[in-house]
Amino acid sequence: MNPVVHFEMPADDMKRMTNFYSNVFGWQTQVMGAEMGNYVTVTTSEAGENGRPKAAGTINGGFYPKNEGQPANHPSIVIAVDNIKESIKKVSDAGGKVMNEPVDIPGIGAYVSIIDTEGNLVSLLQPLME
Repeated sequence: MNPVVHFEMPADDMKRMTNFYSNVFGWQTQVMGAEMGNYVTVTTSEAGENGRPKAAGTINGGFYPKNEGQPANHPSIVIAVDNIKESIKKVSDAGGKVMNEPVDIPGIGAYVSIIDTEGNLVSLLQPLME
């Protein structure tokens, strides 16, 4: 099985969103800066040295600025895959739509967005090997 390893949620106002989730749920946030698209990493569970949550069954995530005209303006999940190219082929063969070419996220891995057969945005991540 390929596990869900991350979540992502868009925001109109990043400061307001980070304040909300920090104050209500105690989540920790870190702004990555303009070079990373003003992405905010979100820690919902204590992470180990490898950056992954220590507690089984928990995931961390991120917030990103909404971009009008983009299909990604709603929450989505990220699924870890062993081989992103094979997974893209499986998505297409099963009737899904691949949104873009895979991009390399420095220190993280290869990432691509897809639309499933029901119109849901989902992302795939081939993590870097440790």
